[in-house]
Amino acid sequence: MCTYRFCESGKRYKTILMKNKVIIVTGAAMGLGLAASKVLALKGAKVVMVDFNDDALAKAASEIKSEVPEVEILTIKADVSKEEDVKAYVDQSVQKFGKIDGLYNNAGIEGRQAPLTEYDLEVFRKVVDINIMGVYYGMRYVIPVMQKQQYGRIVNVASVGGIRGVVNQTAYVASKHAVAGMTKNAAIEYGKDNILTNAIAPGAILTPMVAEAFKQVNPSNPADAEKEYAQRNPTRKLGKPEDVGNLVAFLVSEENAYVNGQVIAIDGGESNLYGNS
Repeated sequence: MCTYRFCESGKRYKTILMKNKVIIVTGAAMGLGLAASKVLALKGAKVVMVDFNDDALAKAASEIKSEVPEVEILTIKADVSKEEDVKAYVDQSVQKFGKIDGLYNNAGIEGRQAPLTEYDLEVFRKVVDINIMGVYYGMRYVIPVMQKQQYGRIVNVASVGGIRGVVNQTAYVASKHAVAGMTKNAAIEYGKDNILTNAIAPGAILTPMVAEAFKQVNPSNPADAEKEYAQRNPTRKLGKPEDVGNLVAFLVSEENAYVNGQVIAIDGGESNLYGNS
């Protein structure tokens, strides 16, 4: 009998319900996308890794294969803000594997930190194109495939910026609230097709993007900014990318049979402090 992580033999096992599942991960070359790709590979899934950075994508895939030699990985270079690129990665996935069981719509950018009236309009448009349109295009082209299968699982990234305001991050917050809204709509429109759509709302998970945000907050000593932020969290620490990867793996698996239309915070409980500190 196997436990969650290990069999009696002591060897890591691959969850039966993920074996041969085909999962697309966007923004897969680093951060939360890479972490989720690793977890999915360990659980036996076939992973389609999508990213706009060819070199980083190849490096990420190689890293996973070194840990999970038997994994099947398809890497696709794509800019999720371009509709034709998204349609292409969906078509290539179906052509290679014959189906798509799950989509982790992870690709996104933070933009810049600035007051609302001073925000750079070109940066604002770029945030919208990637964070909103990239997620929309992904669902638009994956859902018809899942409808034919009468099965599918979608996880979008909303962030805690999708459930509250964040000072000086108007574009990011607006885009992530939009993701939360699209998630809820997809859930009620396609639940009848056995397609479950949810969003995750990570707090401060120590990814390269979050590390860059700390540099913007305190350019001379980003480590201090990180420490200060962590002290506001009930756990007094930042989350790890693999914490998010494990949640994503559950939501895109058959183990998730009834969670639908939810925006799930993974932030150490910090969102419960809003208005209390």
